[in-house]
Amino acid sequence: MERLGEPFGFVGDPAEGRRARRTVRELAAKVVARDELLDDVELMAAEAIANAVLHGSGSITVAVETDGRRVRVEVSDEGPVQDDLHGRRRIDHGRGLTVIDALADEWGLDQTPRRTRLWFEISQENEPVPSAAKTGSSEARA
Repeated sequence: MERLGEPFGFVGDPAEGRRARRTVRELAAKVVARDELLDDVELMAAEAIANAVLHGSGSITVAVETDGRRVRVEVSDEGPVQDDLHGRRRIDHGRGLTVIDALADEWGLDQTPRRTRLWFEISQENEPVPSAAKTGSSEARA
């Protein structure tokens, strides 16, 4: 996978989350031509970012990558925030993961006491990749 732009970070401010969601869409648009697929990417990014803002702690980092056929979005934060003094974890009260599960081709959630990473991938089967994807600043990732 190659990065579409550089990963970017922000603190858990809802206004910053909205800007991050739009940035994900703009980056994905470098390789995704169909508006309905971009709508899905933006919606899933909004849900993943909202989960990080609501349930995470510390700074939030977002990365967008492609291999020309798939787009992968990763949203990471510095770990789950605690609900109470007894250290019980918060649970997802919304529909964010349900939305991601319904729209993504693949997705996953990796969580440790110090880091939470939610990622999803969409495939653009039979869709040609615009040449702009090859000209942007991208970096190979192992």
